[in-house]
Amino acid sequence: MDGALIVDKPAGMTSHDVVASVRKLAGTRRVGHTGTLDPFATGVLVVLVDKATRLMQFLSASEKEYDAVIRLGYATDTGDITGRPLPTNATAPAAERLAKQEIEAAIASLRGEIEQVPPMYSAKKFQGRKLYELARRGQQIERQAALVKVRAFEAMEKGGVFTKLNDDGTCDLTVRVVCSAGTYVRTLAEDLGKRLGIGAHLAELRRTCAGHFKMEQANSLSRLRDLAAAHSLNEAVISPDQILSYLPALNLGDDEVRRISNGIDVQCEPKFENQEHVRLRDESGRLIAVGVYDERKCAVHPKVVLSN
Repeated sequence: MDGALIVDKPAGMTSHDVVASVRKLAGTRRVGHTGTLDPFATGVLVVLVDKATRLMQFLSASEKEYDAVIRLGYATDTGDITGRPLPTNATAPAAERLAKQEIEAAIASLRGEIEQVPPMYSAKKFQGRKLYELARRGQQIERQAALVKVRAFEAMEKGGVFTKLNDDGTCDLTVRVVCSAGTYVRTLAEDLGKRLGIGAHLAELRRTCAGHFKMEQANSLSRLRDLAAAHSLNEAVISPDQILSYLPALNLGDDEVRRISNGIDVQCEPKFENQEHVRLRDESGRLIAVGVYDERKCAVHPKVVLSN
């Protein structure tokens, strides 16, 4: 069962938990995902199965889109609602007194290419250990800032209300974020709070899009279990060729399929950009490999081969 399953990850499960569930349903150990979601987060998780796991390198760097709720009023040690509240500054303004224009200006300052320090409570590794494992042991590691791109970061009125006042004096701000891979929405929430001079953390997070995979394509785990029980799990599988549908394609004859399957270049018309990735398909449209076009040779070299 080669392909992708788009899963609507429920809250309370890790991304690894979802992978483990799919392994059982698909009956294979060769399963992986293309971008971690925190346990409290929900939404689109792209899970690759069997030979399609070889395509992960073409998906992991894809842009992501989120709907989120940022709670203004206090920060937490994890940057999200699962953490412990941190002490607030006595001189910090009250959350409900923040003006709409002030919040929008702070949001605008976090759009574009920005430097972001990965949070301690993250799956990023330091000397082979995940940062959150070190954080739980009380260790703090100096992290290097990384350049990320926030293409969209905007407040969304909910029920005609810009911010929702909570009973404890905090305010909830609903936002939409479109960002490059490796961007931490938790850190965006924390940085927004810092710019406003008030603590903030992420209260809710839902991934609505990962690359060209959207929420409309996502399946609940319960639906996947039902399909597996009916021996119909393939109904939910996206083929390897569809997974990389955003790449240009080259259809091959039988002799060319044999060459590509053996790691040998194939000549082609100069219709691709130099070093561009190309889907290499047989006459039935099945993905055989992903190649790289060499302008100098007018040939495509197989980079990842799926067929035997």
